[in-house]
Amino acid sequence: MPAEVTVLCAVSGPDETDVVLALGAPGAGTSVTRRCGDLAELLAAAAAGAGTVAVVSADLPGLDREAVGRLHGAGTRVVAIADDGPVDRLRALGVEAVLEGAADPRLLDAVRDTARVEDPLATHELDLSALSGGAPAAPARPGTVVAVWGPVGAPGRTTTAVELAAELAGLGGHRAGRRRRRQETPDRQDGSALLVDADTYGSCIASRLGLLDDAPGLAAVARAAGHGTLDLAALARHAPVVAGRLRVLTGITRAARWPELPASALEVVLEGARSLADWTVVDCGPLVEADELLMYDTHAPQRNGATLAALQAADVVVIVGAADPIGIQRLVRGLEELAEAPVPVPATRVVVANRVRPSAVGPDPVRAVSEALVRYAGVEPHPVPDDGDALDAALLAGRTLAEHAPSSAARRAFAELAVLVRDRVGAPVPA
Repeated sequence: MPAEVTVLCAVSGPDETDVVLALGAPGAGTSVTRRCGDLAELLAAAAAGAGTVAVVSADLPGLDREAVGRLHGAGTRVVAIADDGPVDRLRALGVEAVLEGAADPRLLDAVRDTARVEDPLATHELDLSALSGGAPAAPARPGTVVAVWGPVGAPGRTTTAVELAAELAGLGGHRAGRRRRRQETPDRQDGSALLVDADTYGSCIASRLGLLDDAPGLAAVARAAGHGTLDLAALARHAPVVAGRLRVLTGITRAARWPELPASALEVVLEGARSLADWTVVDCGPLVEADELLMYDTHAPQRNGATLAALQAADVVVIVGAADPIGIQRLVRGLEELAEAPVPVPATRVVVANRVRPSAVGPDPVRAVSEALVRYAGVEPHPVPDDGDALDAALLAGRTLAEHAPSSAARRAFAELAVLVRDRVGAPVPA
């Protein structure tokens, strides 16, 4: 005889009595172990292991994707009662089942079937119908996510992310001749690109490209994703086209706003970005530690959650390090930290040695940097030469190298990096 399913009930209004009676009926195989008055009580009961399934109302105050994620983290599956509410929103929150109302005859079956899910964190997948206006989602994931990460010390993460996104979007081709363009990047295939500023410590892509830094950008779409209301139209509206086929999703205006970018919301944003652009390039913060797990006995927001979510979702991780003695040392240690990250990072990795110059490492700097990284980290880096004049001029103009200095040495190196990234994942299906 199967074990009885323990249920946490957080249903508001008169429907609560009907749900409790139905779940506690003789022979139902279910029992209500806690009737929760609010979300805080429900989360506490789930953390204490009081129930394996939670039945909640769609209008439960505070119910969002972060709360559903915390329930899943406690091993509690979620069944939501829509009551004529938006079903797509509830599915976008990550619940396992959605019922039409408290009197839905599928209540018992839904609770029993949901209880048999072994791992809600591993088996639940985002329903993209919420990101396409309610239409059934296509099984393909056309876009590719590229996370640009590097250790502390300003090795050039933002510059690499901006220039890589520009090359993947095909910027600068109208300024350079077609013949030169074929010579510099023979395997180039232009597509659409979305540049996402997910650095919670020093967001600066808006300033780098001369955009208004008070635009909501990533914080707005993350908020919508947390409430289950994000769709492609909203994502495109907050990610305007800045040049050619390059869109930009600006970051937070102040570092103190990092709690607005939870990992659970970033997962939805990046999944939606796959359908908005062929390439999504994410500028990540430098730290990958999860110190909150050591500092608090209860759940706490993760300062590095946005970076960890981007690294986990990425198809390719571009690791940037400065090409000087200190930068190389930090890069070697950073590669070790990335290997020990608290989330799995299964993506293909490309290491970039930025600002390669003889004044920092001696004659033949490319060979010196490559030999050091091969010896101490076992990786062969992609070199980007130091081209301060071109980068300063592009920064002053608020444009990319592909637009402002298409013939610069650094621009050619970033174009080659784009070809290398394409080779690692193959050309994506156009979104």
